[in-house]
Amino acid sequence: MAALHAFTLDWLARELRYSTVLRPTVEPMFTRLLKPQVPPAVPVAAAAPRPVVAKPARDKGAFAATVKPPAPAASEPVVEQVEQVAEARPQQPPPAPPVEETAAPEAPASAPASVTSDAQALDSWPADTRLSYALSGRFRSGELYGDARVQWQRDGSSYQVRVAVDVTVWASLVLTSQGEVTPAGLAPRAYEEVRNGKPRAVRLDQSTVLIERGRVLPRPDGVQDTASQFVELAHRFATGAAPLRVGEAVSFWMARPGGVDLWTYDVLGREVLQTPKLGALDAFHLKPRPIANARGNITAEMWFAPGLQYLPVRIRVNMGDAAYVDLLVDQIEQR
Repeated sequence: MAALHAFTLDWLARELRYSTVLRPTVEPMFTRLLKPQVPPAVPVAAAAPRPVVAKPARDKGAFAATVKPPAPAASEPVVEQVEQVAEARPQQPPPAPPVEETAAPEAPASAPASVTSDAQALDSWPADTRLSYALSGRFRSGELYGDARVQWQRDGSSYQVRVAVDVTVWASLVLTSQGEVTPAGLAPRAYEEVRNGKPRAVRLDQSTVLIERGRVLPRPDGVQDTASQFVELAHRFATGAAPLRVGEAVSFWMARPGGVDLWTYDVLGREVLQTPKLGALDAFHLKPRPIANARGNITAEMWFAPGLQYLPVRIRVNMGDAAYVDLLVDQIEQR
């Protein structure tokens, strides 16, 4: 009895020591169901570059156009023409003395360009959205069933992405990312994952990333986390910041409780997914490349649908050769 009491007190102390890195949010209200549409034309270039991998700066002088002055016409010299016009012009009276003028009131200043660009950058993100998925899969020799949700919400320049996966009655996973929406993309500030009630967290400051066991790492440009990557990639594809074409690849740094790694996703192909409620969906299949010094065997393949705002309509989480979880979109709600 004394041992049980000591164990309970130790467990309670560990639970109380954990302080969530997340801030409280208000659950959004969804008012409509999203249906497949003909995707709008994607801009050729992104509105704002995303520094995902360090590259040498381009020489702007190499792109500057050289403008040459026009050659003079082959007619008589311009100087002689001016002299002839001056001789033919009648003598003008001397100019009147200058009249003191009252300064006109200044026109109201327009909004700074930076404010306008920031507002346009915010408007390019989707409205509050919740994707619901039907879950299937396998663990060793047993079939898996359940459901999952990916929820995106934005309040001004603040965002939250929440991924919740429920597998039958014995396993659950919740991933939450919070941070800021910037012209260059999502800038996570806090990431938390809870596996079967056990939390792990990452804090992201301006220049550092704090992971588990108190380790501090430099913050790479364009870093994302396991939850924010789904919305970040959808936005890049929708705005043309990253081309969604077979044979292309997209790379970014990803922060997780175990470390920070550079991930590269290859666009493998274009497929038609059959869904019960949304019908046939045209989607692009992305698969991650193996990373160096991997700390586990969990990877996620994703399918993005241009006709549904480039949202991830299928997510397959592979856990080595023994298990996988496959999420196929069931419905999409938006504000």
